[in-house]
Order: sequence, then structure tokens, then C-alpha cells
Amino acid sequence: MSMAIDKDDAAKRSGPLTDIRVIELGHMIAGPFCGQLLADMGADVIKVEPPGKGDPMRVWGRGDYPLWWTVCARNKRCVTANLRVEEGQEIVRKLVAHADILIENFRPGTLEKWGLGYEELAEINPGLIMVRVSGYGQTGPYASRAGYAAIGEAMGGMRYLAGWPDKPPSRAGISIGDSLAATFACMGALAALHHREKSGIGQVVDSAIYEAVLNIMESTIPEYVISGYTRERTGSALPNVAPSNLYQCADGSFLIAANQDTVFRRLCEAMQQPELADDPDYSTHTARGVHQQELDALIEQWTRTKTMTEVDELMQQHAVPAGRIYRASDMLDDPQFIDREAIVDVPHERWENLKMQNIFPKLSKTPGEIRWPGPEKLGQHNAEVYGQLLNMTDEEMSALADKGVL
Repeated sequence: MSMAIDKDDAAKRSGPLTDIRVIELGHMIAGPFCGQLLADMGADVIKVEPPGKGDPMRVWGRGDYPLWWTVCARNKRCVTANLRVEEGQEIVRKLVAHADILIENFRPGTLEKWGLGYEELAEINPGLIMVRVSGYGQTGPYASRAGYAAIGEAMGGMRYLAGWPDKPPSRAGISIGDSLAATFACMGALAALHHREKSGIGQVVDSAIYEAVLNIMESTIPEYVISGYTRERTGSALPNVAPSNLYQCADGSFLIAANQDTVFRRLCEAMQQPELADDPDYSTHTARGVHQQELDALIEQWTRTKTMTEVDELMQQHAVPAGRIYRASDMLDDPQFIDREAIVDVPHERWENLKMQNIFPKLSKTPGEIRWPGPEKLGQHNAEVYGQLLNMTDEEMSALADKGVL
């Protein structure tokens, strides 16, 4: 029971979601990444930005030009509407009548204040699925608090475990809390679509950043409740799982993960120290965990005598999981990335060589594609969306623009 989408329009897109239309009211990362994932799989995502300034992501990023926008707004049609005024709110209501999913990541209560809460929009479109991403969720004593990824990562437990034991908690280097909440939100949207196919009824998908982080925290909760054990920061090592660490070579650091018994034996053979595999201190998973530090020291004593390339070749010869720490430059030259087209060239009016990460995961029958990067012009698709979808005339759009609504 998808909203009617023009077949010619759907034919321009590829992927399993070409019959789905999404209205994205979100800004920055947590909501828009959910929209990006749906757009990558072929959905018609219409992103609504405030007139005059647009999404803050248009000016975020590093280097000579803020490029983050080209990724997070890719494959989306971008329009403008001032949601703080009645005329802008009415535009959203009209768009909702043609939509399957609406995404928002404002502070809870904001859409209700604008007359755009789920109950109001469901009267217009009973099949609407509203995806709501926020710091703390739509309910609970913290719901109305402002919440960014950093706070959700801290509250969900990730920040406490990130970094080295003798230093304050660190961060991952990316806004992982936002991306996690958006990914779980996307999964919820797809599940809600499946339910709607059977029932015809939409629902709310409530994704909180702190809960998204909590859901990847493995067994930290039962470990504490049952055993009184609290995981601590351990730097590059994985506690009681050895060997699995970063080891210094003659020319840099190299990751080796040989914590399974059979794999550890292969590592010992690569090191030409096969006797270590039968040593009672290292022969079992538990024993290696107990003697983790001394085992790491033995391995690093060996890696320091070789270059990263030499260690890499030996690890591959002996089927031991291992690898370098990659940066963007390493990814661009790596044959695995190249063969699987993990990074692709995207046509852009400003740059001849705009590269970005490809769509993931890969589908064998209905793969998505990057059709265009985030549009540079604010309100670039106003005429297309409002004119064709909502049947607005040029005069109507011009009058709304003069009033600051568009």
C-alpha cells in the first residue's frame, strides 16, 4: 500500500524502494542519515529545509569546501518551507498526503507545537509512518531535553569504554551515535512498512540516540548485574581476548587478531615459534586472556623486527586475520575497495573527481545507486516538487517566496 508514484519518476531511480516516498524534515545527521539510507535504496526522498539558510550540514566539513553535504543529501530532492508559519505547515500537510514515511529529528514536542504531530498527520494519511529520532526518545523524564550524539554516546555507555585507561574517555572521531540512531530508525521504518502492507495502518518509529548506542553495548549490562563486572577502557586491546591488538612494526603499527585457538597456532607458526601454541600459559582462550600483556609483548618483540608489509604477507600466508589502520588515502588505492566499488566517482557540477562511499549493503537483484550528490542550490527542487506533486502555480510559489514561506 505505497503512495502512488509516477512510473516514469520511479524509473529514474533504482533499488527496492522506488515505490516509496519519504518526507524528510530532519536536519544535521540523526534524521538525514536515515533519509540517505532510504534514498540510496531508491526511495523518493523530499528534504524540506528552512528558507534562507538550509540545513546546517551545507556548511559543515573540513578542507577547502564543506563536502559533508554532498554525502548526506545525496539522492534527495531538496525544497524549502518555513515550518514555523501556518503556510509552511500547510505545505507539509499536503506533502504528507502523498508520502509513505516522514522523518524528523526535532526536539520532542516541536512538531506538535506546529500542528504537525502524528495524530494530526495520520488523519490526513492513516498509512503514514513517522520516524522520530531524538536524543532520549519521545517519552520519559528526559524526553524534552536537547540531545546530541556525544551525549547519547556517553549515556549509552560507549564513551566510557573509548580510549586508554590512564586518560579521560575519548570519542570515535565520527558522530557514531547519530548514525546508529538513524540506522535503527531506518530498520524500524522498513519493519513498519512491512506491517502496513498487511494492515494498511501506519505507526510511529521512536529511535533514541542513547538507546541506539545501548543496543550495541554487547553484554555489558548482564555482566554487571550478574557478576558485578564493569568493563573499563583498554586502549587498543580487547580484554581477556588475546591476542587481538595493535602491534608496533619497524615502520608503523599493525593489527593482528588471532584469539581463536586454531588461529593462534597459525600465528605461532608464522612467528616460527610453534611451541607457544602448546605452552599452558597460551594454549587456551582463558589462559591467553590471563597472560594477555606478556603474550602481547612477545608478539610485538617479533613484529618490531619486520616491516608492516612483511608481517602482512606472513599473516596472509598463514590465514591470520590482520591489517593496517586505513586512512582515506589508503582506501582509494586498495584493490579490495576498488574491486567492490566501495568508493565511487559521483558526477558534480563543481568537481570532476568527487568520490564518496558507495551504497551499502549491496543487493544482488535490486541494487541502489548514487544518482546525484546533495544539490548546491537551496530550494533547487521547489518548482519540480511543488509544481508537479502539489500542483502549485508559478504565481503561488512566487507569492509564498515573497512572504518568506519558501
